Amino acid sequence: MTRTVNVHEAKTHLSRLLEAVEAGEDVVIARAGKPVARLVSATVRTAPRTPGSWRGCGFVADDFDETPEDLITAFHGDINP
Repeated sequence: MTRTVNVHEAKTHLSRLLEAVEAGEDVVIARAGKPVARLVSATVRTAPRTPGSWRGCGFVADDFDETPEDLITAFHGDINP
């Protein structure tokens, strides 16, 4: 369920709105009836990050920095071959 509140109500009842978000409710803050922000539950990392876990999953090609001359010419605006 989504609850929409105006800015004044959000400032006045922030603690209650945070409790509602913790309980799984969606809260949208609106100004003059138009949605401006959404209160969402912050996710907490359950396990520490493991640096290097993607090691070996990608590669850089030997010719990654070699650009074909026709492509360079096209980027410079001269597209006539």
